[in-house]
Amino acid sequence: IIYFLVFMHILIAYYIYTPLPDAIQQPWKLMMLDAYFRTGCCRADLAPHFGLLSTRGFEGIMKGLISESSPGPVPGVKVSDITFAGIPVRVYEPPAGGEGHLRRGLVYFHGGGWALGTTSECKYFGSLFCINKLNTVVVSVEYRLYPEVHFPVPYLDCLAAAKHFLSPEVLAKYAIDPERVAVAGDSAGGNLAAAVAQEISVDDSMSVKFSVQALIYPVLQALDFNTPSYVENQYMPILSRSFMIQFWVQYLNADLSLVPQFAVNNHSTLQHSAITPELRSRLDWNVLLPQKYKKNHKPLIVEKGSHGVLKKVPGLLDVRAAPLLAGPEVLAKCPRAYILTCEYDVLRDDGLMYARRLQDAGVTVTIAHYEDGFHGCFSFISWPLEFDVGKRALRGYLSWLQNNL
Repeated sequence: IIYFLVFMHILIAYYIYTPLPDAIQQPWKLMMLDAYFRTGCCRADLAPHFGLLSTRGFEGIMKGLISESSPGPVPGVKVSDITFAGIPVRVYEPPAGGEGHLRRGLVYFHGGGWALGTTSECKYFGSLFCINKLNTVVVSVEYRLYPEVHFPVPYLDCLAAAKHFLSPEVLAKYAIDPERVAVAGDSAGGNLAAAVAQEISVDDSMSVKFSVQALIYPVLQALDFNTPSYVENQYMPILSRSFMIQFWVQYLNADLSLVPQFAVNNHSTLQHSAITPELRSRLDWNVLLPQKYKKNHKPLIVEKGSHGVLKKVPGLLDVRAAPLLAGPEVLAKCPRAYILTCEYDVLRDDGLMYARRLQDAGVTVTIAHYEDGFHGCFSFISWPLEFDVGKRALRGYLSWLQNNL
């Protein structure tokens, strides 16, 4: 029995332990969180075969975990669950101010790989935005998720809700200044926020448009999974390269057997004439990234690979799915931006490349880069999932909104 217990302890330690950079604070807490996440994902994957926990059930566990780690709603903030253009939303309203004072507005899209997440995860953020000297009406959108839907449904849900919120009638109802409305999101939500901001920016039928966009470690392209950050952080908690590729494949309604091909860029080979040199330049990290991030990495460009993949997965080149691929004429019309990136995140370079492309198009961009940050840290701000970098990231985010919205 003793030998068995020792063996089990070693096995558990081996499963939990992940080598982490020295800059990561509280490494064992992050390892435990990552092990929990990996276990949940494995159980969700096995559900169809063994009748275990489904993806939706795992989502419930993650929702409960994050919910328990976040402070409760702030007294005085009104919370309403309603619909905008048929899309469920949760609206946070600050306490009524003085007569005639217009408020800020913010539309928020949660993360979760287009497969996990819920508006309830935004309860504390929504309350903070309302009362932290921001006087902001916050709308968190409950867009539909995988496996029930695929691209472009989540994007269309978010776009419909955003357009409804930006209508003069709705802004007037909530006493919102039409010159002070933001769109924001984290991870997959950052993807949706960037895509929605682009679409609304070029939509001449919209009389009110977003004045700022705030993107938290956004995922912005699916053609190159070998950027320096994807290579360096491919095994980093809590978003490995394999998980991110799987989220993309699911979102784009492709066969999961393509994941290994995507991992080695066989889906974006030179033989694909639709991926023109001009299009490739829009995610050429060898040009768009500062040297400190490029280091000694070399671009992985494959001459021949998966045949016909672009016909099977047309969303790969759709700017509504991959905002980094948008042309400069579109980016030039986008609102000024705040882009948060983390050093130890596969998505780091997506955010940095997008920041550079926006700047090249003439858009004012604030880059908030956290040298000790990891993917998801923005959500971990209270016990038992409290990380100092998460609290610093949230404070910086609120400060930028205070000064720019």
